[in-house]
Amino acid sequence: MEISLSINGGVRSFDVEPRTLLVHLLRDEAGLTGTHIACETTTCGACTVLMDGQAVKSCTVLAVQADGAEVTTIEGLAENGKLHPLQEQFWEKHGLQCGFCTPGMILTAAQLLERNSDPSEEEIRHGIEGNLCRCTGYEHIVDAIQAAAADMKK
Repeated sequence: MEISLSINGGVRSFDVEPRTLLVHLLRDEAGLTGTHIACETTTCGACTVLMDGQAVKSCTVLAVQADGAEVTTIEGLAENGKLHPLQEQFWEKHGLQCGFCTPGMILTAAQLLERNSDPSEEEIRHGIEGNLCRCTGYEHIVDAIQAAAADMKK
């Protein structure tokens, strides 16, 4: 089945089997390996991407469901070679350790900050609760999101 979608601002077409998952299309066909595969059950959030501005777990979205959509992966969040404030602050505030959850966590946080430019700590924790991190204890992640929110206001 032929599908066409915008990935990180560029329109691409693919011939996919109807059962192909979006995460596999992004990694295997589009070569965007920043989207990670982990649980494949929507539990961990490592595969989170933005689809038409909505954070979705791409391990449970069929590629054909993304036909005509605008998909943003972690590789597409930076603009003109400049990291997005969330990417910058995850680095500055040590919001990552092994980095496996980081792409999904950052894209989930991007949706959160798009909807609420000044979230409280409680709102941040609630907003990222569908993304699991086994390394950080979440304190630095929350700090990074708060700092990015402040940077984005400037």
